Amino acid sequence: MERVASIMYLYPGNQEEYKKRHDELWPEMKEALKAHGASNYSIFLEEKTDTLFAYVEVENKAVYDKIAETEICQKWWEYMAPIMKSNPNHSPVAVDLKEVFYLA
Repeated sequence: MERVASIMYLYPGNQEEYKKRHDELWPEMKEALKAHGASNYSIFLEEKTDTLFAYVEVENKAVYDKIAETEICQKWWEYMAPIMKSNPNHSPVAVDLKEVFYLA
């Protein structure tokens, strides 16, 4: 199992909408995440800066990364782009974090 963490950024005023959209995560998106080996996926919000911290455990990061090629993931990114910093392909601007400590 590999642990993956990153930070992303909301546009101001979109905290409630971001939570709402994830509370109503499309079943197809949930299935795609699981099919690509994701588990224990959590996203945390730092309210003062609109910064998101995402943590997910994956069976194989190379397999997990292929989710970006799926139609449902690209549709999700397009849906989320208006409320968060995004790249030209609508993927969220994300900074991968380097693990420096782990306590099992």
